[in-house]
Amino acid sequence: MVNHKILVIGLLLIAPLAANAQETGDLKIRFQYGGDAPKQGEVKVTADVAFCGKQGLVDETLIVDGDSKGIKNVVVQLYTGRGGSKIDPVPPAKREITLDNNSCRFEPHVVIAQVGDVLKVVNSDTVGHNANLQFFNNAAKNPMIPPSQDVKVELTDSEPGIVEVRCNIHPWMKALLLVLDHPFASVSDQKGEIIIKGIPVGEHTFRVNHEAARIDEVMIDGKSEKWSRSRFEFEIKPGMNDLGTVVIPADSFSAN
Repeated sequence: MVNHKILVIGLLLIAPLAANAQETGDLKIRFQYGGDAPKQGEVKVTADVAFCGKQGLVDETLIVDGDSKGIKNVVVQLYTGRGGSKIDPVPPAKREITLDNNSCRFEPHVVIAQVGDVLKVVNSDTVGHNANLQFFNNAAKNPMIPPSQDVKVELTDSEPGIVEVRCNIHPWMKALLLVLDHPFASVSDQKGEIIIKGIPVGEHTFRVNHEAARIDEVMIDGKSEKWSRSRFEFEIKPGMNDLGTVVIPADSFSAN
């Protein structure tokens, strides 16, 4: 037999917890190149030519889809630095994230991590590589990675900006690493589309970064907007929030 008195008390205890649960929303943006899509130049291979020279390497500094003009590798993060958003602490997910030395290039080109994650740098090639990580807050690392081996790097601190990962043996190789104290960041895909999930509702500051661009003026729905220090304010509501298509002028990019 159900004890209705106990059931009612239980529901009363659960109700405040449900009411205090923080609502979240997702942010969707599409980044578009404001001009004719530039072509990617070939990489000049200067080391391990017998292997790397066969990989068909191209410059990945600026990748624009020829059909949609979508810009790949635009990074958007919820900005929590000085003058930015204030959010509750987010427990670390403690993931293992892989950065591969594959075909004499880093894959992926952009890595987004959270404090507490481990960066696993893998070498899938038949030639040796190194991963020069010149952190600001984490201890600098520059491990050698022989073929078919890997090195693990613990990410114990957040970084104030994007950190370059370089292979000194093959100077054209570069990846970008962002380490935050929260998970609210993402990178645009081949069509320039990006979705950041589970952001706490409310007015927030977001920072936008692309390695080849100074993003301070954009076009949204045909209207020009100024983004001071590559930041914009946006209110996140429950569910999907679509900022729309953000056009970045061609002259914002240094690599054309």
